[in-house]
Amino acid sequence: MKFFVDTADTAAIAELNELGMVDGVTTNPSLIHKSGRDIKEVIAEISAMVDGPVSAETVATDYETMVKEGHEVAKLGDNIAIKVPLTWDGLRACKHLSGEGHMVNVTLCFSTNQALLAAKAGATFISPFIGRLDDLNLDGMDLIADIRDVYDNYGFETQILAASIRSANHMSDAAKIGADVATAPPGVIKKMAEHVLTDKGLDAFLSDWAKTGQSIL
Repeated sequence: MKFFVDTADTAAIAELNELGMVDGVTTNPSLIHKSGRDIKEVIAEISAMVDGPVSAETVATDYETMVKEGHEVAKLGDNIAIKVPLTWDGLRACKHLSGEGHMVNVTLCFSTNQALLAAKAGATFISPFIGRLDDLNLDGMDLIADIRDVYDNYGFETQILAASIRSANHMSDAAKIGADVATAPPGVIKKMAEHVLTDKGLDAFLSDWAKTGQSIL
């Protein structure tokens, strides 16, 4: 499973990228707002930092303007995935932009039917929002599993990009189900390395080592 980092924090991206943990980056208007930076400036910087796809979101709601904004953000790097919402106009924009050879990430997916439409429209990525479904007492992982089944049934090449990841468990669950990509905040990716038994075992090793009075250096 590929790891995309869901942030506009370039320092956090650089740290994870050095470890080989960044296969791509996703951004959205909320993350750009949080960064306090100009959208074009930060997207171009991120695009130059990583080799994989960088999702840059359009903010228009109508088809014509969405396409124009898509063309504008595509200029910011050769690895830009134009992000459009899963609305009828968004699907029209996806069809148009993907037909021009652009990568397109269709976001805000909450149903299998929506994911099926996005694949038919030529989406490179479909972004089902796990956490937001969980907030409604629905199991977001069920949606990932259903989309996986449908895409596999018909050989759709659209990649399932598990989004709205809230925990390290979400990451492992998405991987077990077969999501192609999971996008998560930097803190969640770091949490994947943590385990209480690892900490306990390390403490025991260090305690015993101190008793030997030895030094490796």
